[in-house]
Parts: sequence; C-alpha cells; structure tokens
Amino acid sequence: QVQLAESGGGLVQPGESLRLSCAASGSIFSINAMAWYRQAPGKERELVADIARSGTTNYADSMKGRFTISRDNAKNTVYLQMNSLKPEDTAVYYCNARVRLIGYSSVYNYWGQGTQVTVSS
Repeated sequence: QVQLAESGGGLVQPGESLRLSCAASGSIFSINAMAWYRQAPGKERELVADIARSGTTNYADSMKGRFTISRDNAKNTVYLQMNSLKPEDTAVYYCNARVRLIGYSSVYNYWGQGTQVTVSS
C-alpha cells in the first residue's frame, strides 16, 4: 500500500508564510496527479491546488497568486508554498495522490492524515 506523510503545518500570524510537504512511500509504480485539499471547521473539504505529473497546475480561485504547488517526482513529494496567509486559510490541509501500485494497472486514490494550519494574531 501507500502512505502519505504530511509536514509543515503550524501557527502563524496573518501575512506570514508556510510550506507544506507531503512524501509518498510504499509500493509505488508511478504517481499521476497530486493535490492539496483543506477542510475548515464546519465546512466541506475543498480543493486548494493540484499538479499533474507533467507539472501542469490548477488552483482554486481564492488561492491563485498566494499559493504555489510543486512536486519532485524523484522523491514522490508534493509541496505547497503558502504566502500572505489570512485567518480564513485556517484549516486542516490534506495531501492527495493518485497512485499506480507496483503490479497493478489501476490507479488508486490515497489521502494523508492532514496537517493543521492556523492563521491568527
């Protein structure tokens, strides 16, 4: 199977930056799209950004210009650089990966355990 290990969350003040990382490990043949989602208290989980294996990116409108998603295919790792953070960015951030396992032709969807980001003065 596959494990996604997130890191980099924490408490920051408005206007500050954070960088999240998510490393995938396990029986990985290849990883297609990787993505970051977030879920604030009382709200549904929403897409923050995603990135194809080729590097093509897609962002939610509210994150464009402030957040940057990137990936290192050699390390099976995806990053989320978050700048100019606002209190409304407070949420649990989840990593997602679409993985083809060794010995299988299908692609499976995996989630990380989530990392808390709190933006508060």
